[in-house]
Amino acid sequence: MKPKKPLFIILVLLAVLIPGCSAKSFSKYGQTLTDVPYCSPDGQPQNMDIYFPASGGPWPVFLYVHGGGWDKGDKAEGAGWKYLNEKGYLVVSVNYRLAAYNVKFPAMIQDVKCAVRSLRAHAAEYNLDPQRIGALGASAGGHLVALLGTSDQSAGWDVGEYLDQSSRVQAVVAEAVFSDFTQPMPNSISMAIYFALGELPGANTATLSAASPVSYITPDDPPFLIIHGEKDGLAPLQQAQMLDAKLKAAGVSSKLVIVKNGEHGLMSLNGDPTVPSQAEISQTILDFLNTNLMK
Repeated sequence: MKPKKPLFIILVLLAVLIPGCSAKSFSKYGQTLTDVPYCSPDGQPQNMDIYFPASGGPWPVFLYVHGGGWDKGDKAEGAGWKYLNEKGYLVVSVNYRLAAYNVKFPAMIQDVKCAVRSLRAHAAEYNLDPQRIGALGASAGGHLVALLGTSDQSAGWDVGEYLDQSSRVQAVVAEAVFSDFTQPMPNSISMAIYFALGELPGANTATLSAASPVSYITPDDPPFLIIHGEKDGLAPLQQAQMLDAKLKAAGVSSKLVIVKNGEHGLMSLNGDPTVPSQAEISQTILDFLNTNLMK
């Protein structure tokens, strides 16, 4: 009888033979890694938090991009999406350079695109599927994930590290989105746009057009789920409606959910019930992700 191979040799062989898996990735099951550097634009390291499922893989990626008017906010908000680990998703939340630190657009989208490229470059290490990356953001984050979905390398924002990797994503969930800065905006958000872009919204300028997701729509864009409050006082409902209409006109799959009584955060501020409810919105998001990423 031949002697049995040592267990560690079998594990090594499995790590080599199974795509996307390695001994190192196995050690991360169920872990949370915080402040993981992904890119260093202008020598300023930008970090992400990574939440690993307890088993399986290679997993599709749920990428969370925080809001905050392009000048505040933090990736820690992404912890609220950790429950998607149980649904089979690797959850990643990213920081990016902010206008509060004397940077202007397009620094924000350059960073988020670099984060996507970094994830693909580390696909084996993180046990992720580089062909299944979905992104969600709200407000300023909604703007950035909409740009992830519509813009490609021709926009000129793929700069820095991992340029051999694609920054395109396969699904986008945009909440309370800003899609066209050439249109008028409420005074309550106009100054935040000015500090981020360097111009006030509402004029048909090259700068405002270049920052607008609707400027880049092409038929090969990924599916979109757009969720917007009907009473949003910062991002007018028309911003979501324009994005939805132009995506559909280009032949891109898009679904617009208008939340009755919903304000900018999709919640009701006066106690009136939102329709759909928050639980229904969460289920709609999960169904959308599963349809487009669990293939």
